[in-house]
Amino acid sequence: MDYGDSVQKVLLRKIQKAEQDLLQLKLDYCRFIFGLSHRTRVISNGNSYVVRSVDVESMERLDDGCFSRPEVAGSPVDKPDTADAVNLGVDWTLEDPVTRPETRR
Repeated sequence: MDYGDSVQKVLLRKIQKAEQDLLQLKLDYCRFIFGLSHRTRVISNGNSYVVRSVDVESMERLDDGCFSRPEVAGSPVDKPDTADAVNLGVDWTLEDPVTRPETRR
Protein backbone atom coordinates (compact mmCIF):
# COMPACT_ATOMS: atom_id res chain seq x y z
CA MET A 1 0.00 0.00 0.00
CA ASP A 2 1.41 3.39 -0.88
CA TYR A 3 1.31 6.57 1.18
CA GLY A 4 -1.66 8.04 -0.76
CA ASP A 5 -3.88 5.01 -0.10
CA SER A 6 -2.95 5.05 3.57
CA VAL A 7 -3.79 8.75 3.94
CA GLN A 8 -7.07 8.24 2.10
CA LYS A 9 -8.14 5.42 4.43
CA VAL A 10 -7.28 7.45 7.53
CA LEU A 11 -9.18 10.48 6.25
CA LEU A 12 -12.21 8.39 5.26
CA ARG A 13 -12.33 6.87 8.77
CA LYS A 14 -12.13 10.35 10.32
CA ILE A 15 -14.89 11.66 8.05
CA GLN A 16 -17.11 8.70 8.90
CA LYS A 17 -16.51 9.24 12.62
CA ALA A 18 -17.31 12.97 12.29
CA GLU A 19 -20.54 12.17 10.41
CA GLN A 20 -21.58 9.70 13.12
CA ASP A 21 -20.80 12.26 15.82
CA LEU A 22 -22.84 14.93 14.01
CA LEU A 23 -25.79 12.55 13.66
CA GLN A 24 -25.68 11.79 17.38
CA LEU A 25 -25.42 15.48 18.25
CA LYS A 26 -28.47 16.26 16.10
CA LEU A 27 -30.41 13.45 17.80
CA ASP A 28 -29.40 14.87 21.18
CA TYR A 29 -30.53 18.33 20.00
CA CYS A 30 -33.93 16.88 19.05
CA ARG A 31 -34.27 15.18 22.41
CA PHE A 32 -33.27 18.13 24.59
CA ILE A 33 -34.56 21.08 22.54
CA PHE A 34 -37.70 19.65 20.93
CA GLY A 35 -38.46 16.90 23.46
CA LEU A 36 -38.37 14.31 20.69
CA SER A 37 -37.16 10.77 20.90
CA HIS A 38 -38.20 7.35 19.70
CA ARG A 39 -41.66 6.52 21.10
CA THR A 40 -42.49 10.16 22.01
CA ARG A 41 -46.15 10.97 21.48
CA VAL A 42 -46.99 13.84 19.14
CA ILE A 43 -50.14 15.37 17.71
CA SER A 44 -50.48 16.10 14.02
CA ASN A 45 -53.72 17.23 12.33
CA GLY A 46 -55.64 16.47 15.52
CA ASN A 47 -54.47 12.84 15.73
CA SER A 48 -52.04 11.30 18.22
CA TYR A 49 -49.01 9.41 16.96
CA VAL A 50 -46.07 7.57 18.47
CA VAL A 51 -42.81 8.75 16.89
CA ARG A 52 -41.11 5.94 14.99
CA SER A 53 -38.36 7.95 13.30
CA VAL A 54 -36.80 11.40 13.33
CA ASP A 55 -35.20 12.69 10.11
CA VAL A 56 -32.28 14.80 11.32
CA GLU A 57 -31.20 15.35 7.69
CA SER A 58 -34.32 17.50 7.26
CA MET A 59 -33.13 19.96 9.91
CA GLU A 60 -31.89 23.25 8.51
CA ARG A 61 -29.68 25.85 10.13
CA LEU A 62 -31.71 28.98 10.84
CA ASP A 63 -30.48 32.58 10.69
CA ASP A 64 -30.12 32.69 14.48
CA GLY A 65 -27.85 29.61 14.43
CA CYS A 66 -30.48 27.19 15.74
CA PHE A 67 -31.82 24.21 13.83
CA SER A 68 -35.33 23.90 12.42
CA ARG A 69 -37.70 21.20 13.61
CA PRO A 70 -37.07 17.80 12.05
CA GLU A 71 -39.53 15.82 10.01
CA VAL A 72 -40.91 12.86 11.91
CA ALA A 73 -42.79 9.70 11.04
CA GLY A 74 -45.16 8.02 13.45
CA SER A 75 -47.78 5.37 13.98
CA PRO A 76 -51.25 6.01 15.34
CA VAL A 77 -51.31 5.71 19.14
CA ASP A 78 -53.93 2.96 19.03
CA LYS A 79 -51.71 0.83 16.72
CA PRO A 80 -48.11 1.83 17.55
CA ASP A 81 -46.42 -1.43 16.59
CA THR A 82 -48.65 -2.78 13.84
CA ALA A 83 -49.38 0.20 11.62
CA ASP A 84 -47.05 1.52 8.95
CA ALA A 85 -45.40 4.78 9.91
CA VAL A 86 -47.00 7.94 8.52
CA ASN A 87 -44.78 10.83 7.46
CA LEU A 88 -45.92 13.76 9.60
CA GLY A 89 -43.42 16.28 8.23
CA VAL A 90 -42.72 19.18 10.56
CA ASP A 91 -46.42 19.76 11.33
CA TRP A 92 -46.45 18.20 14.81
CA THR A 93 -46.54 19.22 18.46
CA LEU A 94 -45.64 17.22 21.53
CA GLU A 95 -48.61 15.63 23.19
CA ASP A 96 -49.19 16.98 26.69
CA PRO A 97 -49.17 13.98 29.06
CA VAL A 98 -51.72 15.74 31.30
CA THR A 99 -54.34 15.70 28.53
CA ARG A 100 -53.91 12.03 27.58
CA PRO A 101 -57.10 10.07 28.24
CA GLU A 102 -55.27 7.34 30.20
CA THR A 103 -53.62 9.90 32.53
CA ARG A 104 -56.75 11.94 33.33
CA ARG A 105 -58.37 11.10 36.61
